[in-house]
Amino acid sequence: MTPNVGTLDRTLRIVAGVVIVGWGVYAQNWLGAIGLVPLATGLLRWCPVYLPLKLNTNK
Repeated sequence: MTPNVGTLDRTLRIVAGVVIVGWGVYAQNWLGAIGLVPLATGLLRWCPVYLPLKLNTNK
């Protein structure tokens, strides 16, 4: 897995993931689990959706 998520993209994904998970915990709603996707892709620095689109925000 070659990293394809750049620094700004990674930061935004991690922040968005934490906010969504935090909202889910606060609201006691299972939809907060959706925040695990951007959180994981930000921490791993690899996004599977970028592969077929041939995107790479990593410099």
